[in-house]
Formats: sequence, C-alpha cells, structure tokens
Amino acid sequence: MDRKSVLTALALITIGIVLGAVLVSNFESGGEVNFAQIGRKVSLGGPVPVKNQAQGLKAVSENFITVAKAVTPSVVSINVTTTGEERRRMPQDWFHFFGPDIEPQPSQGYGSGVIITKDGYIATNNHVVENAASDGIEIVMNDRSRHRAELVGTDPTTDLAVLKIDVDNLPVAALGNSENVEVGEWVLAIGNPLGLTSTVTAGIVSAIGRNIRIINDSYGIENFIQTDAAINPGNSGGALVNMNGEVIGINTAIATTNQRYQGYGFAVPVNLLKVVAADLIEHGEVRRGYIGVSIGPIDKTMADALGLGEARGVIVQSLVAGGAAEVAGVQSGDVILSIDEKEVNAPNELQSYVATRRPGDEVTLSIFRGGKSIQKRVTLRMRDEGPASVAASESEGEERGAAPELESEVELTDLGMSVRPMTAQEKRELGSEGGVVVTKVRPYGEAFNRGIRSNQVIVEADRKAVESPGQLKEIVERHKAGESLLLRVQTPDAVAFIAVQIPE
Repeated sequence: MDRKSVLTALALITIGIVLGAVLVSNFESGGEVNFAQIGRKVSLGGPVPVKNQAQGLKAVSENFITVAKAVTPSVVSINVTTTGEERRRMPQDWFHFFGPDIEPQPSQGYGSGVIITKDGYIATNNHVVENAASDGIEIVMNDRSRHRAELVGTDPTTDLAVLKIDVDNLPVAALGNSENVEVGEWVLAIGNPLGLTSTVTAGIVSAIGRNIRIINDSYGIENFIQTDAAINPGNSGGALVNMNGEVIGINTAIATTNQRYQGYGFAVPVNLLKVVAADLIEHGEVRRGYIGVSIGPIDKTMADALGLGEARGVIVQSLVAGGAAEVAGVQSGDVILSIDEKEVNAPNELQSYVATRRPGDEVTLSIFRGGKSIQKRVTLRMRDEGPASVAASESEGEERGAAPELESEVELTDLGMSVRPMTAQEKRELGSEGGVVVTKVRPYGEAFNRGIRSNQVIVEADRKAVESPGQLKEIVERHKAGESLLLRVQTPDAVAFIAVQIPE
C-alpha cells in the first residue's frame, strides 16, 4: 500500500472514531443528534432530571409497586347476567353504587371481588350480584382463567355478599384491621373499573365513619371509609388496601353527579366484612345481634338541652317493645356515651359495633341520664321480623276527628311555629294521652331548621308531658334567649327528641 493510501485510510478511521464518539455522547446525554444526511438536527429529549432520587420518595414508590404486585392476584373480575328484575334505585342522585343501572330485561353487569380463602370463597358487594341468574355469575381470575360461581349468601344491610368457585390453592388477600385506619394514610384501590382489568389507583383515607344513606334499608349499616383513590363503575367489591398490603375495606360506592369518579369513594370496613363473611360461609345467613333502640345524633343545641355540656354520645329516641335494651332498663331520652368502653358519637358508630356481635352476646353501655352516668349490661337479641305497623294500618279508612276551632291555636313566635290541641280521634290513633299538633312552621325559622314539621305532635317539653298549647307556650317562655329546650315529637311512625334554641 502506498503512502497516499495509508494516509487516506487513517483519515477515514479518525473521522469514524470522532463521529462515533459524538453520536454516543449525544445519545447518552439525551442531547441533539446531527443527521447530516437529511440536513437538520432533531431533538430527542433532555438529560435525566433526577439522577439521585430522594430515598424517601423512592421507598414510597417501591412500596406501591410491592403492594400492587402482592395484592392484584387476589382481586378478581365478576361478570353478572341478571334475571331481568328491576334493580333497586338510589334515593339520591349524587351517591352511586359502582354497578350500572340494570333495566327490567335480562342484562349484564360487572364488578370486582376479593379472594378470602384458598378454597374459593370470594367477597364482593351485594349490589354487584343482586338479581343474578342462577348460573349468571362468572369469575375471571388475574391469570384470565374463568370459573362459574355459586352465590353463598348476601347481606343487604351491609351491601356485602360471598361467592364460591370450585378451585383450590388460590392467592388469598390479607385482611387487616379497619379499627386502625387513620385519616391521611396512603391506600390503593384495586379492581376492574370500566372493563379495565387489574387496575391500581392510589390516594389517601380522606374520612372514616361516613354515613351517606345509600343502603335502602331501615336497618342499613353504613360506616364507610372514604378515600380519594380513583374508583369507578366496576370497582365495586374490589379491595382498598393499606401500605402493608392488607385489605382494609371493600370498595362500594362513589360520590358523583355523573356516575363516574369525581373525587370520593366509599368502602365497607374490613372488620364488618370478616363477621358477615364468616356467618355467610358457616350458616348461609348473617346472625346479628340487636340492642332494640332507635337512636339519633347529638349536636351542641341537643347537648345543652340534655345538660351534657358538650356534644357527645347518641340519644335513645325510642325502644323496641320487649327488646334487649328495654329489658335491660334502658329508657327513651338516655344518652349512650360508650359501648364496651368504646366511645360512640354518631349513630352509625354504635350500629357498626353492634353489627360485629351476635345474639346472646352481652355488651356494656355507659349511659347519661338525669345528670348522672350509669352502666347497663345488655344481652343482644335477634332482630324481630314481626309486623311493626299493624296498629297504624288498623285506623285506615276511618275519618279523622274535626280539628278544634281556630282560636284554640297558639303561636310560638320565637320558635316560628303554631300548635293546637289534639282531638280525641288523634289521641287514639297515636296511642297518646296528651300532646299538641303542630299546625304551621315558618320556613327557615328555628323549629323548621331543627326538623319540626306540620302535623307532628309534641308530647313533651323540658321532660314534662304537654297537655295543651298554653302549657307549651309557658314552658317556652320560661327559657331565656340562647337557652336550649328539649321537645319530644311523635308521628304515626316514630318518636324523636328534638332540641330547639330560643333565638337571641
């Protein structure tokens, strides 16, 4: 090879090395690459912005990944073919169960479920499988295998249900303790929303103990965990899990105006699931104990009227005749402060605790009565399914007695309402010896704002039986501006204590 050829070869090798170094340098740095053959430069991204990720953030990210991988196999998809019966509708239009509305003709819906035993028991929501055909429930596993499921049992009062598939050695979800859930802790929602299988979203627990009045049952138990993890139709029955990978709730409903995610979802606490699922698996039905009371919340006005000093506990509005509470000596107007040393400051807190106990179990109530605290031991009983409205229906078709003359009506100006005496016929219908009928309620006055309405009957005021409108007016006038007064109000269906405050 002559000198000229050698120099030419060396020059080409040098140019190749330089171009290679430039290309490698540009690709590594994410900078610009010179595409000389097309005569321009094309930007392909920039340098890595964070080369040394903060250890705390990296740990959180890795925790999410670990939990998602561990729990996802235990969450299944549920396809449901219905019988064609009309699905129950929700009374509000801003809270919705995740399943789609089902028309009267046979339809298909979908949801999620959580595997709770190795031999094939799966927890989900009652509304997911409601009205399912006898062979209309299909389980789709994380590995895409499909299995026909048997409906073991349902509990509409908690919106829970249990299914069974004939498969062994399944990946079982770890069930946590919902009593330990705290507002602000990170959670993941795992399910199959909008037909998208094995979807994981993250958020925090934004509230606990929510009662959103979505379960259409007078005995409905609502003590939901609220989260802002994104959940949508199809997530129903799926898992809400903590950062240990433990299921703390079964996703059930969303707050929405368009039946899609708008910020808040609600999950049944897992401790309630444990009791319901165990009963359904063992007995095919839920064996739940009941105290036999109707209870209401207490706010500052009610607390002042009761002499409590601060808003706490729940008030006993009425008792079931012959029920556990009445037998134990609990009285209307009592304030239940705690049960088994666990404070209760909302009706659903007491409900949810009792829902975890069975008939025959004994509980201890701490009660405020007449300025003193007392203890009552109550042995829970089965729910009485007997007729509860016979007396009311017996009066159907009878003429009501004529109302008294108008001049007997008395106006309670400060409270914004008027009352009149009861007729003999009204007393017989209500089974009341006395009381006065509310005839008018001024919109947005004190009585109206506290829930008093026309045709209700006030039977007590300040713990004294009310015999006439004049007597009620005297009791009201004895209270100074700013003071609270406890009224007992009766309707054909219920009796309730209502506190009003004399306007200043």
